[in-house]
Formats: sequence, structure tokens, C-alpha cells
Amino acid sequence: MRNRKRRRRRVISELNLTNLIDVVFALLIIFMITAPMMTQGVQVDLPETESQNVEAHESIQVSINSSNEIFIDHQKVPLVEFRARFRDVFAGRSNIPVFVNSDKKVPYGLVMRVISDIQNAGVVKLGFLTTPLQSEDGY
Repeated sequence: MRNRKRRRRRVISELNLTNLIDVVFALLIIFMITAPMMTQGVQVDLPETESQNVEAHESIQVSINSSNEIFIDHQKVPLVEFRARFRDVFAGRSNIPVFVNSDKKVPYGLVMRVISDIQNAGVVKLGFLTTPLQSEDGY
């Protein structure tokens, strides 16, 4: 029995990082998958122009995607209800800017109808979102 008491087990001083690394990689994969989903909005292919960026902290964004679907701040709105729904959203916010974000494949007439409805609601500050030009000649 004395031999058992004298024998001490040697303390393992090495850290086993395998489990920690597995957890870190799992979290990294989760963040890599979910991060792009958090920044997505309405998918539109913006026309390219030469213009300066406008900074606005609070605004209303009206988007028209390539399927001619209209969105007010990421909420889909049928065309027949757009005028009334936009007036409801814009009511009481007269100094807030409105940005139109339209796919370049959307018919010009639809864009102009939406712009007309926006202006008839009393919007004073109206802007259009575009993509910067990629080439030197512009076309």
C-alpha cells in the first residue's frame, strides 16, 4: 500500500486545443453564412452614372426590382396600392428625403408613375440611387 501513496500521477501541462478550435471554426462558418443575409435588401441592378454620394441618416427608400415589384422600405407593395401606402408612410415626415432605387430593366413609364405618386404625396427631397461608372468614357 505504501507504494501506491508514493506514486504520484504526473500532471499533464499541455492544453488540448482541439475542441476550442472546432468551436471557433463552427462559429466562423455560421458568421460567414449569416453575415451576407443581414445586409440584403431588394436586389436591383442600378444604372451607372457619375454622381457624388449623398449621406442621409433617415430616409424612405422606394425600390423597383427587375420583376417590376415595388417596395417601400423593403415591404412589397402592389402598384394599385402604392399611392395610398406611400402617403401613409410619408405622413408626418415632410422633411425626410426619399430615394428611388430602380433596376435598369424596369420600364421608364413605371418609374415615372412611381415618381409622380411620390411627388404628389408632397415629397420635396427626392433622390435616385445609381452605381458609379466603371469605365472612363462613360458607356
